[in-house]
Formats: sequence, structure tokens, C-alpha cells
Amino acid sequence: MRTGRGRIRTAVGGLVAAVVAAGVAEPLAVLAGPRPGPLAAVGSVVVDGAPEGLKRLAIRSFGENDKQVLLACVVVVVLLLAGMLGLVARHRPARAMAGVCALGLVGAAAVLTRPGAALLDAVPVLVGALAGAVVLRTLSATRSVALPLNPSPVDALSAAPPDGVTAVGVSPAASRDGETAEDIAQESGHDREWVVGRRLFLAGTAGAFTVAAGGLSLGGVLRGRRSVEAARRAVRLPRPARPAAPLPAGVDLRLPGLSPFVTPNRDFYRVDTALVLPQVDPAAWTLRVHGLVERPLELSFDELLRRPLVEHDITLTCVSNEVGGPYVGHARWLGLPLAGLLREAGVRAGADQLLSRSADGWTCGTPLVSVLDGRQALLAVGMNGEPLPVAHGFPARLVVPGLYGYSSATKWVVDLEVTRFTDTEAYWVARGYAEDAPVKTLTRIDVPRPLRRLPSGRTVVAGVSWAQRRGIAAVEVRVDGGPWRQARLAPVPGTDTWRQWVLEWDATPGTHRIEARATDATGATQPPTRVPPFPDGATGWHSVVVTVI
Repeated sequence: MRTGRGRIRTAVGGLVAAVVAAGVAEPLAVLAGPRPGPLAAVGSVVVDGAPEGLKRLAIRSFGENDKQVLLACVVVVVLLLAGMLGLVARHRPARAMAGVCALGLVGAAAVLTRPGAALLDAVPVLVGALAGAVVLRTLSATRSVALPLNPSPVDALSAAPPDGVTAVGVSPAASRDGETAEDIAQESGHDREWVVGRRLFLAGTAGAFTVAAGGLSLGGVLRGRRSVEAARRAVRLPRPARPAAPLPAGVDLRLPGLSPFVTPNRDFYRVDTALVLPQVDPAAWTLRVHGLVERPLELSFDELLRRPLVEHDITLTCVSNEVGGPYVGHARWLGLPLAGLLREAGVRAGADQLLSRSADGWTCGTPLVSVLDGRQALLAVGMNGEPLPVAHGFPARLVVPGLYGYSSATKWVVDLEVTRFTDTEAYWVARGYAEDAPVKTLTRIDVPRPLRRLPSGRTVVAGVSWAQRRGIAAVEVRVDGGPWRQARLAPVPGTDTWRQWVLEWDATPGTHRIEARATDATGATQPPTRVPPFPDGATGWHSVVVTVI
């Protein structure tokens, strides 16, 4: 019994040491600069090194919560390792302390892999690891020691505990909830009680947790103060030099359950590799344009806002989107035409890639022809009439219509390099995704939802379809493999947006499968066979099964 309790106690000591290390490192990391804390840095390394199949599984299984799940997994692994080190500390404290320091070195190395990191950025992690090692050594020293229950004065003086061990004498008259020490000894199965420095251990644990909680809270407060949300709210976007035309009447069918034509910013999908949202101060933001250009440029945020900006309606789609998936949304974007900026810099012959980098180091390779072929590729600063939300790239991002986001939609963009695909591979291309990724024609059934129970009679079937740069020319729906029927299409402002559609169906009792397919303006109908998103986007017909009663 005592051995089991001792193991639990030493394992708890390891957990406490890990929490203290994080509580010390987090506020120091915030004070040191805008870099992510050690856990976020380790998580980012895991994201970068994880197999692509695992990443796709995480996105498919957890959606936009994949980052929180990943961070939770990192925390669990660290705590398990800390608990194991606590067990090691029971008999080999020096090795356990070395293990804690080794974990600190791993965290420091992870921090140093982040873009723009300097050696000083590793100091908070190392200090936190040192604090954790000290706590582990202190708590592991509060072990049991044998003392007689009825010590004589001579025994009491001679029974000195080992170094670092706290002994507490208990007399027969002492009681615990009405029990004498003799009762406690009998309950434990021993004639003489080994009195544990339990009180000191509990007090040390409580104190360590208090320090850790205070440190983590302080880190949260400091990160909150470094948030750029206040600066974002202070931005006043200029009127566009070329505003977008008003949306056509009827562009939104306004049916319950149907995705609205304009996706509210709060509902716009988010898929990226940033575990912690980059907090980019617009006052310090600059965009560098360089590489295979005649005249390298550097642009501040104020200079960007003073340039003639344009508005454009563009639907964005993530390559991770499965058939019928949620990673698609529409917004009205305000920004600087990207083609004009590149022509100002003077693109050299032979360049075929625009490599963009975000503030957190992520890279995106956009085919240069897709920026210069006349489409409304933007260096965007506004989204649906307001400055970009931080989660969607504030203060500036790229929006290139017709391409999946991994090759067109860099958030928190700070660097544009004109280069060649043969010279540099962007983040996802290096992981097997296609260099050129035009959005494929897809349609999604929003109404009715899968597995719904519907009343018989006239029923609405509705959804959205997209084929950016080509446009949607037709949508067809069929039930139970029957004949295809043409759905009614809502008007759209252009080919770069998705399109709503609706069809009325006389539902009869039973279980039914509803399928939909779209045809783009070139006359190509989306293929029926389902193909997964990797490496250049999903294809296939979307279907839902419903029960009519």
C-alpha cells in the first residue's frame, strides 16, 4: 500500500514540476517577444513534421478544432513524460532532473525553429525547465522515514532523518478524525508507523501550483495586452476607388438551412497551420516584394491604405474540403490589385511562381500566370466591409480567385518573392500537393440535412455550387437514381462566386437518396466518382439520405 502511495506521490511531483515549468516559461516568453510559447512551438513542429495522411485525418475528424486537439495531445504527452520522470526521481533524482532539462532543451529547439527566432527566445523555456527541475527535486525529497510511534527522548534525538527528508513524529495521543496513532498503525498493517512528510509535500504541491497558475494567468494577461484587436478596430478602411456593384436581386434565396450567399465573418471557415494566431501590429507591418523583379519594393500598411483599392466578390475554397464539406465561403474583399503591384516591381522573364510568406513563416506558391491573367487577385485588407479579422489574416492577406486556398490565400502576409517552382517549394507543395490547383466544380446539398425525417408532400431541396473562374451554368438533382431534374439557379455577380439553387420535390413515404451535380459554364459536368482531396481537390456527387414519414 505504502509503495503504491509513494509512486503516486512521486508521479504527482513530476506533473507539478511540468506545470511549474510552463507557468514560469509562458510569461517570460511573452515578455521576450511575440514568439509562441513552448507548447505552441512544439505543436508547430509536430504539425510541420506530421505525415500528410495524419493531417488530413485530423482536419476530417475535428475540422477547425484540429489545432485545439493537437495542443491537448501535446499537453497530455508532456504530462505523461513528466509523470514518468517523477517516478524516476523516487530513486534516481539526478536522472529525473536531467530528463526535465532535456524536455526543456526540446522546447527550446522547437522555439528556435520558428521564423525570426533568436537565441534569446530560448531563454524562457530553459528557465522554466530549470524551475521544474528544482521543484521535482524538492518534492521527491519529501519521502517517508521510520520513527517509533512511542519514541523515548533518546530515540527522538537519535532518529535523525536522511538529508532532504522531513520526518514528523506521532505520539499515541495524537488523533486523526478520532483515531489514535495506534489505530492508524494497525490499519496500515504495521506495528510501527513510517511517518511521511505528507504535510510538507501537500504544502509544496499547493505552493507550486499557485506559482504555476499565477504564471500562466500572467502569461494570458500579457498575451491579451499584445493582442492587435484594438489596433484592428481603430483601422478606418478607405472608400474603394473601384467599388463592387450591388449584389443582384435574388442572389440569396433566403431559405432556412441554406448557406447565405455572403458568409458572415464570424462563420467563415478557417483552415491553416497557425496554432496561435499571429498578432501583427499594423503600425509595424511591412510587405516586401523581391526576387526576380527589376525594382524591389517595401510597403507599409499606411502606404497600402493610401493606394487605390478595389472591391471584388470572391468565394474561397479549401483543398481539404471533402465532397459536401464545410470549407467554402463567400465574402466581399477590399484590397490592392496584386497584378499592378507586381508590374510596378517589374517581373523578370522566366519567373513562374509568386511565393508568399506569412508572419508565422508559412509559405504559399501561386502560379504567376494566375495573378497576371486579368483576374481580381488582391492584396486584401477588408472583408465584408470591415478590416480583416485577426483569424483571417489581419492586417493583410492574399485572395486569388479560382485557386484553392493553400496556393492562393496567404494570411498575415509579409513577404512576396517572385521566383520559379523549380527553385523553391511552398509548404504544402513540399508535402505532396499539386503546384497548380484550380478549384474543381462541386455542388453541396444544404437542405435537407442528412438523415433528417421529413413530412411527405412538397419538399424543398436546395444548396450551393461553385466553379470559380468558370461559373455554374446548371445544377441537376435526382432522387433514388431516377431522372435528373433541373434546379432553379439564383443570379450571381460573376464567375468567381458560388451559386445558390433550389428544387421542389414531392416527397413520398420511405427512405430516399438525393443526389446533386453541377455543370460549369464550359459545359463540363462534375464526375460522379468520389475522389479524396489530396493532392489537388475532391470530386464526386454529393448525396444525402432522408426518411419521409
